[in-house]
Amino acid sequence: MSNKDMPTRSGPPIVDRMREAPPSADRRQFLRSSIAVAGAAVATGASIGGANAQKLEIPPSNKEPGRILEPKVYGLPSKYEAHVKRNRTDVFVNRQNLSDWSMTPLQHQHGIITPNGLIFERHHAGIPDIDPAKHVVALHGMVKQPLKFTMDDLLRYPATSKFHFIECSGNGLTDWKKNASKTVQQTHGLLSCAQWTGVPASYLLEAAGVDVSKGKWVLCEGADGSAHARSIPIEKMMSEAMIVYAMNGEMLRPENGYPVRLFIPGWEGNVSIKWLRRMKVGDQPWHLRSETARYTDPMPNGKWRQFSFAMECKSVITRPSGGMKMQGKGHYEIEGFAWSGNGKITAVDITLDGGKTWREARLEDPILDKCLTRFRYSWDWDGGPAKIASRAVDSTGYVQPTVADIEKSRAIVGFVQHHNAIFPWSIEPDGEVKNAIA
Repeated sequence: MSNKDMPTRSGPPIVDRMREAPPSADRRQFLRSSIAVAGAAVATGASIGGANAQKLEIPPSNKEPGRILEPKVYGLPSKYEAHVKRNRTDVFVNRQNLSDWSMTPLQHQHGIITPNGLIFERHHAGIPDIDPAKHVVALHGMVKQPLKFTMDDLLRYPATSKFHFIECSGNGLTDWKKNASKTVQQTHGLLSCAQWTGVPASYLLEAAGVDVSKGKWVLCEGADGSAHARSIPIEKMMSEAMIVYAMNGEMLRPENGYPVRLFIPGWEGNVSIKWLRRMKVGDQPWHLRSETARYTDPMPNGKWRQFSFAMECKSVITRPSGGMKMQGKGHYEIEGFAWSGNGKITAVDITLDGGKTWREARLEDPILDKCLTRFRYSWDWDGGPAKIASRAVDSTGYVQPTVADIEKSRAIVGFVQHHNAIFPWSIEPDGEVKNAIA
């Protein structure tokens, strides 16, 4: 659903506004509630804690040395965090593994940056093994001087680093009108956020002498077995596109495009071509299979819309979320992510009653353009059934829609992508959290 499809609001987006307490008061309330349910008192000596105090035992780790640091080893997470990993979809049965994907465990992500080993990935013909010493990126077509860039050439250009999310246009496509997925990793896990480092694409285009009055589109193609390619408007290539070789402080992982990829902030992930091998400037789009038979949106008139590039304003609650269980009534913090491919997040609202009323959540710094923003809301759960969801607003005034809102301008039939609707979780009296899509 585009900005022009959805009316903007000049005023606050809250209906039946019930403001949360200021952050300082909110924290005090949380601490008071936490003390009440903290469990047995602990004492380090007989004079502290009274008759019911328990002595603080010395753990085994205090009684012996730990393991020796191994030099020249890539660091790995603790063995106790082995459950935090990417998983492929559990909804679709993949009958061949060359075209596949894996999803980020958003429920375990702390902060807005996704670790490199957990960034979601999508490939169409397996993951290629490319020697950076032999790899070349060609730039040709409607330019004055066709050029080839080695990795050494690219590393000599002035670099830039920016924080942005990346999202597959198919994120959430299994859960439009039915609760097919159980966890937020399965419903929204084709989403990650990283610091991207590389060269602005405009530097290379200018070096080749592109004439933007004539060259209107750029064909970008990957070096994988599928030769995945997309047509990108020249304005985007000159303004925001990056030729990326590093992510979160290290060189790209093979599954994320090593040794070099295109990255376009805020747009659907499939246009950020991995394993980039060439860019060709032309005066019109190429209308490739990936732009006609795939990555298009069904419309009510039976036609399909091309070039729906932007990933629009969206949010999801990650805690509590599907597959989790609340540990009895009391004080909890609802948290999640909001993002928009059209700007910054300006507000997130929370509902506890399935959308009847909305309350304003707290946004956590940093709040960056086309980047994940974390939101939090302090909640006293009374132990009864609840239906929770989040609703984001971005800097254009666009308000995250419902599925019914989207159906007013698009058809939800077949393999439908660009799902940015409000997503609910239900909480049962026993504390179990479930996907609440009807």
